[in-house]
Amino acid sequence: MNNDILYTPEEIAHKLKISKYTVYEMIKRGDINAHKVGRSLRISGEQLDAYLNNTKGLSNIYSATIIEEGRDKYAQINSVKIYVNTNLTGNVKISIQPEDIILSTVVFSNSARNILKSVVTNIIIEDQSAQIFLDAGIQLIALITKKSLEEMQIQKGTELYAIFKTMSIKVFK
Repeated sequence: MNNDILYTPEEIAHKLKISKYTVYEMIKRGDINAHKVGRSLRISGEQLDAYLNNTKGLSNIYSATIIEEGRDKYAQINSVKIYVNTNLTGNVKISIQPEDIILSTVVFSNSARNILKSVVTNIIIEDQSAQIFLDAGIQLIALITKKSLEEMQIQKGTELYAIFKTMSIKVFK
């Protein structure tokens, strides 16, 4: 287990502004995962993040296997390897916020460890934003401004690089 803080159901209830009984019911239904510590239940920060990501209806949540190559750790999803920073091992889930993905037409020098070549498969334009659906060996959804979409002349079939930092990836069980 990593150095993540463990919260009581009462602390989670306070954070979410709901009753502790609702939190216990959510755990019982499997909506939120918890650890059993002796006779008590504890919820890690990663488990809370996973619940919040699921309730937001976010995309970019994957089942993966943590692998190590030298000093590097990856979450492997099919043939795609994504650099991660975690103490977890084995089978995990990872999530990448759509707004944490930078899109570029070229590879450029930067501190991000994850640079995936991809092709635009769909675009959904909303008021001032656009969801860009990418095939990078896995489906990714990036969220950019409508202005960026227009300036970069992104359309279906456009080849782009999806770039995101290792530290922006949430890893949880």
